[in-house]
Amino acid sequence: QMCEKFTVCENSMEMLLQNNLNLPRVTEEDGDFLTFLSFQEKCLRKISSGLYTFQTYLKYVQETFTSENQNVESLSYSTEHLAHTIRQMVINPEEVIIPDAATQESLRTKLKSSKTWIEKITTHLILRDFTSFMEKTVRAVRYLKNTRSFSA
Repeated sequence: QMCEKFTVCENSMEMLLQNNLNLPRVTEEDGDFLTFLSFQEKCLRKISSGLYTFQTYLKYVQETFTSENQNVESLSYSTEHLAHTIRQMVINPEEVIIPDAATQESLRTKLKSSKTWIEKITTHLILRDFTSFMEKTVRAVRYLKNTRSFSA
């Protein structure tokens, strides 16, 4: 939809130049598919922290991609719920990093200072990286569900 509505496509040169968002990522170093408990814990903490961090980015998407406001609001709510659920699966939930209000406001201000054409690119990058993050999250949770006794 972003490509059609705003002509912001994956191969756009602006996309490559503007990807300085530091969005959360789950990497193999996070232990997604390793069977040792410590790696599973690290993976769950990283996923939950990443989901909490994405909340600020999704609020930005909701404000800038107004034609999809309701869908993004639903996505944001579901993401928050998932972050909370995964946080409860961690042995020490207090180790999950949740951005404080000042950090969220600073990021929101930085995102809002963009020009209109950069807003569209930023929105696309956030949605693209969120999709990738969620794909890896689903794989990790499925794997953990099969190797650890919990219900998700």
